[in-house]
Amino acid sequence: MTSHSQFRLLGQRRFLPFYLTQFSGAFNDNLYKNALLLLVTYSAGGLLGFSVDVVVNFAAFLFILPFFLFSGMAGQLADSLEKSRIIRVVKLLEIGIMTTAAVGLWFGWYELLLVLLFLMGTQSTFFGPVKYAILPQVLADDELVGGNALVGMGTFVAILLGTIAAGVLMGFETAARLTAVGVVVMAILGYLAARQVPPTDNRGAAALERLQPVKETWRLLTLAAEQRRVLLAILAISWFWFLGAAYLTQFPNFAKTSLLGDETVVTLLLALFTIGISVGSMLCEKLTGHHITLKLVPWGAAGLSLFGVDLYFAVPATPVASTWLTLLSDAEYLRVLLDLLGIGVCGGLFIVPLYAFIQHETPRFKRARIIAALNVMNALFMVVSALTGIVVLGVLGVGIPGFLLLLSLVNLIVVALVWRLSRHTTARSCG
Repeated sequence: MTSHSQFRLLGQRRFLPFYLTQFSGAFNDNLYKNALLLLVTYSAGGLLGFSVDVVVNFAAFLFILPFFLFSGMAGQLADSLEKSRIIRVVKLLEIGIMTTAAVGLWFGWYELLLVLLFLMGTQSTFFGPVKYAILPQVLADDELVGGNALVGMGTFVAILLGTIAAGVLMGFETAARLTAVGVVVMAILGYLAARQVPPTDNRGAAALERLQPVKETWRLLTLAAEQRRVLLAILAISWFWFLGAAYLTQFPNFAKTSLLGDETVVTLLLALFTIGISVGSMLCEKLTGHHITLKLVPWGAAGLSLFGVDLYFAVPATPVASTWLTLLSDAEYLRVLLDLLGIGVCGGLFIVPLYAFIQHETPRFKRARIIAALNVMNALFMVVSALTGIVVLGVLGVGIPGFLLLLSLVNLIVVALVWRLSRHTTARSCG
């Protein structure tokens, strides 16, 4: 491990407490969301007279809605106030939300738990802009790609672990009460980590104006459009979230219908996809040579299409009932797993340089609002991804492998666009 390795940041106070804070938050979000959805699906059997499918989709809507409503306010606050202070307040609010959630879980008040999903989404909305805007203030330019890679890896690993933890807890008779204890403990640990985040330099911060949610969200999008290259980078990242949301949403039914797999196969697919993104993210620093450059982005985009097309042809024509062990030991299934791993790796190569580019190119006093604009676009693209899946799979009757093939072919347009963007972006030597 050289002195320039990104892992050395994990031993420094300017980075480690922030890293642990965001990791614990991502883990807790996914532990709570997935535990709630599993409880609704297998225990509650629907709520307020609605079917499970309606409740599950409504729950997803409640979590995403705050990103549309409050991202403008979140970005303005992050550009105006000292960032470590915002982080501590947000994590303190998480303790309050999760304590209330623990009561709801303990007594089975599912309607309350759905409302709390909206509050969790709100808390995540206010943490998002600070999460990426603080990195350029605490890291040198030649550390920015590596720092983003660590944050990206940590986020996806936390998502995976939180999802798995929720599934494991559902195997116990007292699943709801164990989850109640778990979410409160994780919220407290996150706050303790947040208290160690050093203060940032707030000189030259933007003035805090009157907070108007809808108006501020519109201002965000206008602000993001001021720099064409930054806007294109935002759209490219949002496209990845469109693609990623499509894969993650289809994994359960893809495992069940296309691979005839059990629940362990779903976990394996999710794990490989997440591990791939983490590996791709960690490779970025070495492959870019500590430069803030977009040269990897077209290659990552091309890999998303190539592995996605091969996945279509890799799905067995006559699958047999399978477990995670079957997939790992059968060469026919192994090709599917390698394709998903490749898609993940290419995804990491695709998004990490784009995040570093946006942070570097955006003026400091606008940075958090630009990140907030990115969050709005990500949420919008994920909603459109869900609607696209409903139309293609439900209305048009296309199978899941065919749907993923279609997305891989559409992604070729993105390959051409990011290739042009990278050609017109001068690589910056930062070391």
